[in-house]
Amino acid sequence: MLAAAALAPFCDRVTLVERDVLPHGPHPRKGLPQARHGHVLWSGGAKAIERLVPGVTERWPAAGAVRVPLTSGMVAYTPHGWFRRRQGPTPHHLIACGRDLLDWHVRDLVLRDHRIRLLEGTEAVGLTGAARRITGVRTRSPGGSSQGVRADLVVDAGGRGSRALHWLASLGITGIRERSVDSALAYASRVFRAPDHADGFPVVNVQAAHGTAPGQAAALIPIEDGRRLVSLSGTRGGEPTSRAQDFVPFTVRLRHPLVGRLIERAAALTEVSTSRSTANGRRYFEQARQWPEGLVVLGDAVATHNPVYGQGMSVAALAACLLRDDVRRAGVFGTRLGRRVQRAVARPADAAWASATALDVFYPGASEQAPTPTDRMIRRLSGRLARTAAASSYVANALTQVTTMEAGTTRLLWPDMLLALACGPLRRPLAGPPLTAAESRLLEPVGPARAD
Repeated sequence: MLAAAALAPFCDRVTLVERDVLPHGPHPRKGLPQARHGHVLWSGGAKAIERLVPGVTERWPAAGAVRVPLTSGMVAYTPHGWFRRRQGPTPHHLIACGRDLLDWHVRDLVLRDHRIRLLEGTEAVGLTGAARRITGVRTRSPGGSSQGVRADLVVDAGGRGSRALHWLASLGITGIRERSVDSALAYASRVFRAPDHADGFPVVNVQAAHGTAPGQAAALIPIEDGRRLVSLSGTRGGEPTSRAQDFVPFTVRLRHPLVGRLIERAAALTEVSTSRSTANGRRYFEQARQWPEGLVVLGDAVATHNPVYGQGMSVAALAACLLRDDVRRAGVFGTRLGRRVQRAVARPADAAWASATALDVFYPGASEQAPTPTDRMIRRLSGRLARTAAASSYVANALTQVTTMEAGTTRLLWPDMLLALACGPLRRPLAGPPLTAAESRLLEPVGPARAD
């Protein structure tokens, strides 16, 4: 949808080939099973989507999505302690809601454009053209009949299941490098009814302790209609189950039981949904020796990121903006458009890839190759940064700029940050979760706090 919005102002027609029949409204669809798990859209991604689909960031909160200010609206227990919550106005935030609601409002606005045509229930099965130029795609309808859709530019936004490598190989373009880092993370999620007077309750995130296996975590996310979406995760040997009776016990056995204490007497509104499609994957299309004119690959088809870090939607939105900017400058027929866009979208993809894999690669069996010296260096720097940020609001703010994709990773290399990292933490870590008095009262009916 974002790719269509990016291209429509510069094209006579944009044809969307969609395997699903899309629901009219914020309802589940077959091709998005991960929608049942926690999603956050960082402010950098939300602003990118607003540039492509004006008005959508007003529609989300009007429909019940929660705009969470950062870091005042988040209680995070990192491997290095509790993050302090910065009070006062801040430009950094995240959008918290069900994925179906978020997608619906994007889809509704995008498809109002008369230049965009939707082919539902239709599967793209291959490219047409040759190694020098792509001329369209071959499609298959629900009845099994095949047809071609001619296009001056083809964008593959086919996600984790993209067949771009296979399609390119059929044209003689091979040797594109791939890498996978798979911590074997499993997800289990369930929706609960929030207690009365819980409006404005923060996101709660109990992270895994890096360097120990299995890595287990939990996140509580306020979403629309007074509900809380709770997602549990665990790597190989410590996965959450799909059994309802195991859900709360998993949360109270974590490094801190805060999420468990918040839901142990809450009413569950759904069954437990599970998923294991969480591997980090990278396809280095920008390094291909040969690249056809008329083809661009975006989003998860380029790089997939462990969803526990919450970066996938924002990376995809930034990539769509980069596509729009290049087409605006050079036009759809711009020479080497595809090559330029692939190199451009590699930047946000690699930033997210580096932050995820620098931690995931250390889990047993995550990668065929052992952690490299670069991996070890990034891990050490990340640890020192997190320890310093847990005790410094200034460093935490800079880290938040990068996490929310409002700034690039080079922000962490500015002189002020290097000085702060050299000095290290200047305050003692917090002894417990930084809850306000009103937030703490929501725990009182549950009973006494458990030990860490």
